[in-house]
Amino acid sequence: MSGIANAPRITLRQPLHPEDTLFLSPHKSLLARGRIASLTEPAGDGHLASSTFQLRLQQLFEQARHAGVENPIVVGAIPFDKSQPSALYAPAEYHWLDRTAIAAAPAAAQTLAQGARRLQPDHDEFCRMVSAALRQLKRDELQKVVLSRLLHIELPQPQSALRLWQRLNRQNPASYNFHLPLADGVLIGASPELLLRKRGERIDSMPLAGSARRSADAAQDMRLRAALLASRKDRHEHQIVADAIRRQLAERCRSLTLPEPELISTPTLWHLATRVQGCVRHPQENALSLACLLHPTPALCGAPCRHAHALIQRLEPFRRGWFGGIVGWCNAQGDGEWVVTIRCGHIQPQRITLFAGAGIVPDSQPENEWYETGVKLGTMLQALGCAQLQEAS
Repeated sequence: MSGIANAPRITLRQPLHPEDTLFLSPHKSLLARGRIASLTEPAGDGHLASSTFQLRLQQLFEQARHAGVENPIVVGAIPFDKSQPSALYAPAEYHWLDRTAIAAAPAAAQTLAQGARRLQPDHDEFCRMVSAALRQLKRDELQKVVLSRLLHIELPQPQSALRLWQRLNRQNPASYNFHLPLADGVLIGASPELLLRKRGERIDSMPLAGSARRSADAAQDMRLRAALLASRKDRHEHQIVADAIRRQLAERCRSLTLPEPELISTPTLWHLATRVQGCVRHPQENALSLACLLHPTPALCGAPCRHAHALIQRLEPFRRGWFGGIVGWCNAQGDGEWVVTIRCGHIQPQRITLFAGAGIVPDSQPENEWYETGVKLGTMLQALGCAQLQEAS
């Protein structure tokens, strides 16, 4: 039976299937197959040990044990709006992998044949959204709000989400790369942002806020890196996020450290990041309760969260759904890993929807935020074989 505690990581000797859930991490990578039972309870009170959500989670583990899984886990996603249904399940079998065991897509990937593209909102409407948010920032206690946009790509013929994910994985070998089949399509992504990892008493988080595009020219790339590190606007945006993480985790941790921000990179962007480490106070804490406590962070919503969430609902011409949510896994012992659902796409038979957001603070400029979201769309556009990223802006 798969899922035995401390089982050695395996090398994949069988092909991947479109129904597989894959979660690749620099720390522990997962392949999950089959479904014993699902958990759709909204995660709004998931941070409380006595909540209905946590009760249902424990019931899910028990169902998996009765089905013969010795050390059960749950995998799946929680949407941006925690009042909406979750998409979590207990797999019938799972394997811990060395992420290099997952086959990459062929190097000579062809450009995806595409039909119409539709921006939601378009350039002018997005800039009006940002301007409205800036007026609100000056008017009340709102410190930051994250506004996002979608890119819908119509396809002349169905595409394999698994094949697109393999290409994404090859292009982003160091990210948290996920392939999650859902009832209404497949969610794939290469997220750079760790929300919460728990191993025993130890927890880690690495919030990102403040970003700058990268350059193919090495000297220019270093100048862009230095400019981001020195940017007052980006350091302020990042500090809002780090302070919120500190406040939320302090009451749950007996020790907590947040060093000065550092820079991490993806193939397309530099990001300001803070490596948060701590030890939990109480053994009953699990990775999912702590992830629900933090989600959504100001990196994807804003601060204060309630005010920012209300403004997002008023300004954005769509509901985010899974975008800006979290994806990951948690085991019955409380360990697990959850990442923020960014640099991602929702794949349906003949449509792909991409998502990107930008943090709006008082020093933000609408045109710059439009450009930033276009750069962030680049991760998924490259996986689709779209060389000209400007086409998305």
